Amino acid sequence: MSDTPNLSADDINDLIHGRVRLAAMAYIAGAGDADFTAIKKAVNTSDGNMSVHLRKLEDAGYLAVTKGYNERKPQTIYALTDAGRAAWHEYLEKMRQLLVET
Repeated sequence: MSDTPNLSADDINDLIHGRVRLAAMAYIAGAGDADFTAIKKAVNTSDGNMSVHLRKLEDAGYLAVTKGYNERKPQTIYALTDAGRAAWHEYLEKMRQLLVET
């Protein structure tokens, strides 16, 4: 019997696996919560591109969004929801299974 993991490409969460969304999820998971500008800078992408990808994660129920002001400037804060954190941990586990050394 082989120790090679039985993992199909269909097992990988495509919503998270996209490189911009993956980077955003990793940043937010590590930070706990983060504002749009910090995420955009960390991911190194444009405002428009970042907003599209964050909206996809929000629409999937992975991100909670809080809008407010910081020193009279509009600020949007993102945090993982319980569903988002569960999806993130499941994604990481799938990646571990793929990368396991035999």
